[in-house]
Amino acid sequence: MADIYPVLNDILKNMSETLADCGFTAVIPEGVEKDALPATESSGRITIDFKGENKAARIEYFNNKITLLGAKKEGEILASDFSKLSVSLLEAETANEKDARFVANEFGETLVENFGTKTQKPVKNKLPQPVSKAAAKSGMVTYDANTLANRFTAIYPELRDEYKANCEKYGKFLPEDFFTKHGNAVVHATIKENNPTKMKKLFNLLNDIYEDGSNEVQSIIAVTILGSMDNDQEMLAACVDYMSDDMTAPVINVNKFLASKNGKGAKMRLENPPRYKPEKKKKKGMMSSLGM
Repeated sequence: MADIYPVLNDILKNMSETLADCGFTAVIPEGVEKDALPATESSGRITIDFKGENKAARIEYFNNKITLLGAKKEGEILASDFSKLSVSLLEAETANEKDARFVANEFGETLVENFGTKTQKPVKNKLPQPVSKAAAKSGMVTYDANTLANRFTAIYPELRDEYKANCEKYGKFLPEDFFTKHGNAVVHATIKENNPTKMKKLFNLLNDIYEDGSNEVQSIIAVTILGSMDNDQEMLAACVDYMSDDMTAPVINVNKFLASKNGKGAKMRLENPPRYKPEKKKKKGMMSSLGM
């Protein structure tokens, strides 16, 4: 197993200013040197604690996930007082400096939202909330395009700023714009490289979202993203071993159609999606204008 400690150390370095601004200092465990990572480990779970006035924060790493927890309480704060504030994927085998910056930015924004002071700059244009895995698996809701992009940029953190810019520009997430301009290129690069670890990570995400996703997000995966392979047989062959049974046939059929004469028009529309037109605000009627 790869050593995750250097990445955790980078995360803390990137968060140091925000932690200080929010009034937190690290809790140094007994036996840990002052300049070392202030972490404890038990049964594979790595924990880093921070304390403040009537508040506490905790970072936990376990099972390829890193979680930020927080608590506000007068007096002694117990483990049961903590609640989850943010969770990100962080695989020890592939984590790097970009992943560390991504996690640090996400956790930093969350700290400011929950523990920031009035003098701190507020977080602008809060991103749409993704659908949780538990909610999707329960059948209560389905995954949407925003959830796909949110989790996609956890795998490709270099695109996180583009995802945020998309949401900020349009006031909501536009999947066709994001994937045709940015997302598809990194998907193609991953498929062409055909590295088993990277392919599993990508298709575990796509398979999961496709299985419990809305019709819209299934179309985005099969058509907008994987349909952009242009019926390249080598790329499709590389994908077959990783795609779920439910997704394989639609993706192959979409690629065949888009490569055919009948699919030329659809392909052009995919490569050049129509410009976004914001919804027009409804004009107030005469009675409404008069306050009636």
